[in-house]
Amino acid sequence: MLADEEIVLSGRHSRVDYPQRLRRVRAKVVVDGQEREMVFVTNNFAWSPWSVAELYRCRWQIEAFFKQIKQTLQLADFLGHSANAVQWQVWMALLVYVLLRFQAWCSRWTHSFSRLLTVLRAALWQRRDLAQLLRRYGTAEGSLACLAGSRQSWLPGLAP
Repeated sequence: MLADEEIVLSGRHSRVDYPQRLRRVRAKVVVDGQEREMVFVTNNFAWSPWSVAELYRCRWQIEAFFKQIKQTLQLADFLGHSANAVQWQVWMALLVYVLLRFQAWCSRWTHSFSRLLTVLRAALWQRRDLAQLLRRYGTAEGSLACLAGSRQSWLPGLAP
């Protein structure tokens, strides 16, 4: 812990004076394998400064998880706008994410999750052994040069 201070928001830096006292905890936290200095503001005085920093560190991992899901599974545009439709789409995206992570683990995938998604999109409409495809990807025996079918490599009427 670098600092544990009690603060009050007021003056020209805040738009509205906050009536309660707050706590400012400065700590060094390991995020993504790197130690960073972070500042946390809370109204909880009961917890130790270490607990406050640890809670926010865990929250950061949750935020990064949802950011990855949103970016890779394109969860920004919803087909329906009712609460039920959005919930179903979020659940389906989480299900796809978990299944892909499990497949990556089973095939000992060493590349990034976005690369896994790209390979699967390329091979989606073809009959291929997915486990074999993922095991051989990036090796001398694996070649993804011809994932697109021959019908997709030329325009109709302009056959080679």
